[in-house]
Amino acid sequence: MKKYLALILALVLLTSVLSACSGDTPSTPDNPPASNGTENDPAVADDTPSAESPSEGGEILFWHIATESPVLEIYEFAIDMFNSNTDSGFTVTSVGTRNDVYKEKLIIAMSAGECPDVYSSWSGGPMIEYIEAGYAQPIDDLIGGFKDRIMEAGWAQGSHQGKVYGIPIESVCVAGVYYNSEMFDRFGLSVPKTLSELETICATLKDNGIVPFALANASKWTGSMTYMNLVTRHGGLQPFLDAATGVGSFESESFVFAGEKIQEWVNNGYFPEGVNSLDEDDGQARQLLYQEVAAMICIGSWYNGTFLDESEEFYEKVGWFSFPAVDGSNVDPSIQIGTVGDQFLHFNVTGDKLAAAVEMASCFSDPVTVDLIVESGEIPPVRNVKELITDPLNVMILDAALSASGTQLWYDQFLPPAVAQVHLDTLQDIFGLTMSPQDANAALQKAMQEALNS
Repeated sequence: MKKYLALILALVLLTSVLSACSGDTPSTPDNPPASNGTENDPAVADDTPSAESPSEGGEILFWHIATESPVLEIYEFAIDMFNSNTDSGFTVTSVGTRNDVYKEKLIIAMSAGECPDVYSSWSGGPMIEYIEAGYAQPIDDLIGGFKDRIMEAGWAQGSHQGKVYGIPIESVCVAGVYYNSEMFDRFGLSVPKTLSELETICATLKDNGIVPFALANASKWTGSMTYMNLVTRHGGLQPFLDAATGVGSFESESFVFAGEKIQEWVNNGYFPEGVNSLDEDDGQARQLLYQEVAAMICIGSWYNGTFLDESEEFYEKVGWFSFPAVDGSNVDPSIQIGTVGDQFLHFNVTGDKLAAAVEMASCFSDPVTVDLIVESGEIPPVRNVKELITDPLNVMILDAALSASGTQLWYDQFLPPAVAQVHLDTLQDIFGLTMSPQDANAALQKAMQEALNS
């Protein structure tokens, strides 16, 4: 168990030459793919084929969370590449559903025994449960043709007990702080190296009528970005690993520190009013940044592509920094929170259909698709990524990921789903000042112990 966890935690990013994709000539960015049936409107996407209409015949039903630009176009491009060039006899039907709805929808489908043929997830604890429930198949014998394209750390994160069950397809993501550089210049602020320096920035912004941190925490996982960074900057990787494996406890000092710091910041007005009612899926946190109501946001680096797609003007003034160190701490500040691949594809099929589904997944690491990922502002999880990234903001983020001494997978994806839900629920209560950090940590520890006992 510890060997497996260590593989996920260690961000081993190896660089090699990207091998050429074999097969017929694919579509190109200059010849964009036709629609595959997934609508751009998230509300419409949620109503397209569901668990009640499982795949039949030569159809491969593929569920995912790509409902908005630029990620939606990347998915459509890769799927069209497969549909246009495969000789497998299968055709992929794509169904996108918004993030928070998707998680519940997938669980309901699995509970009803109607899991789709291919589906995306974040690996970690949920992936292991999917495997143990029989809804994910090993694919080691089918990835030889493109295994060398993808980062070794990405394969490690998609593996369980020595077998590969997930293919990383989107981006290298770490959780840092985006900020409005023009606003920082206006108030004479510079990138903080320590938590006390960050708090001085927050106080200055607040005094000038600016909300320091944008945050839409109705989704719950968004607030976890700040919490995870605070825990890790206080105690490093070990407190969480110990608590998750039963060696330690979620009631230990680093978790208390993080919860108390968040409530201190809430009381100081460092987050928007009504933070727990703002919806990330509706872009309400980003709107605070675009309208210059807020100056910073702690979020995953997929935001690069989102900013670039929604507002190139705003993107020109965006800066980024790793979450600063806790004053006086000897914890390595290069540690990052994140994932190598962001979304991983899993396969609930066998035989020829499984081979075709994996062939489709390989199209996400095809050099032409990778170029599209880079153009959209993302960092693809491929071995030669350093040769591909030129955007200054992404270069900075990639350097942080490459130089990290360790990377902690998102808590809500590392933990078993039932425990992850307690983490998210109690953390929202911490932000809402309706539960003390001590009570929240006790509830999380109880859930973890119950999971370990079972």
